[in-house]
Amino acid sequence: MFKNILIAILLFSGIVNFTAQTSEEIYDILKSKDSLLFNAVFDLCDSLTAIAFISEDFEFYHDQSGITNSKAGFMQSIQSLCTLPYDPRRELDPESLEMFPLYNEGKLYGAIQSGVHKFYAKEVEKHEYLTSTARFTHLWILENGEWKLKRVLSFDHQVPGD
Repeated sequence: MFKNILIAILLFSGIVNFTAQTSEEIYDILKSKDSLLFNAVFDLCDSLTAIAFISEDFEFYHDQSGITNSKAGFMQSIQSLCTLPYDPRRELDPESLEMFPLYNEGKLYGAIQSGVHKFYAKEVEKHEYLTSTARFTHLWILENGEWKLKRVLSFDHQVPGD
């Protein structure tokens, strides 16, 4: 009896969360979402799929192209990638990827994901070539049980030979 009362108290107080995900599970989920997002943006030019990953109050801070502070602005930037004279590709450095869960009073509400990625260009009748490397920090937030990308910092862009 006492055991059942204690479990009920813990559940209702929010101290125990049986649906909590481990850091490894969160890492895997966000790595997958990162891959799907960048695949939609760079490989497929599919802004509708990409937008499904984005929070309503999305903000993107880029060290070279400034601030994008709306889903609509992000959609426009995806469309501009689709008009480049080459096919862009993004490659994540898997060894650089880190993830840090965020909790409020023991309840998971988000995660910070950071790493390094490389960008490539493939032109017709040319070999693919590296255009830049950069660091990124993503703030993922749980919104209605779904992971949504809320903030992006893209910085330290380096062009080969610089």
